[in-house]
Amino acid sequence: MYPIAFIQNVSPSQLITILLIVLLLFGAKRLPELARSFGKSLREFKKATSDIESDLRSAMDEEPEKPKRKKSAQTSDSPATTAPKEVSSEIADEDSKRDQSAQKEVNVS
Repeated sequence: MYPIAFIQNVSPSQLITILLIVLLLFGAKRLPELARSFGKSLREFKKATSDIESDLRSAMDEEPEKPKRKKSAQTSDSPATTAPKEVSSEIADEDSKRDQSAQKEVNVS
């Protein structure tokens, strides 16, 4: 990794010129403040990056938890296979009405 890769093609005289322009733009009193805030932001960025990296590594190292199944005393009364009693009785009433109307149609024809 090259932390200062963009400086490879800059000659010392060009670097001094850039530093003088920065000094003129921001002033001598403001430069230490800028450097300090730049350092803090870099430190925060590195910390956040390392935190995310460590979280990802720990997540990859952990095995996924298997879902625990509940054992019920009555397996035939599970909610996925049976309807509530009120609904069952309504469905049975509708079925008997349909059967009765079908028998009437057969008797009529």
